Amino acid sequence: MRQCFKCGKGSVIRGSRRLLRGHYNPTGTSRKYPNLQYTDINGSRKLVCVQCIKTISKPARKPRVSKPKAGKPVKKSK
Repeated sequence: MRQCFKCGKGSVIRGSRRLLRGHYNPTGTSRKYPNLQYTDINGSRKLVCVQCIKTISKPARKPRVSKPKAGKPVKKSK
C-alpha cells in the first residue's frame, strides 16, 4: 500500500448516505488517496504527502520569550 514515509497517511474508503423521504440510502463507497509525491529525504527518494512536504520546508521558529504579566505597577518603598 502506498503511504506517506513521514506520517504514514494512506488511502481511506469513504461512503456517503443520502436522505430521501425520511430514509437513508447508502450510496456507493469510494477510495480517497492522499496527495503523495516523490521527494529527496536524506539522499533517497521517498513518497511523502504534500502536507508533510510543507512542514519540512518551513523555517524553524524562534523560541518564545515570556514577558512579565501586565498588572498593577509595583510601588517602591522609600
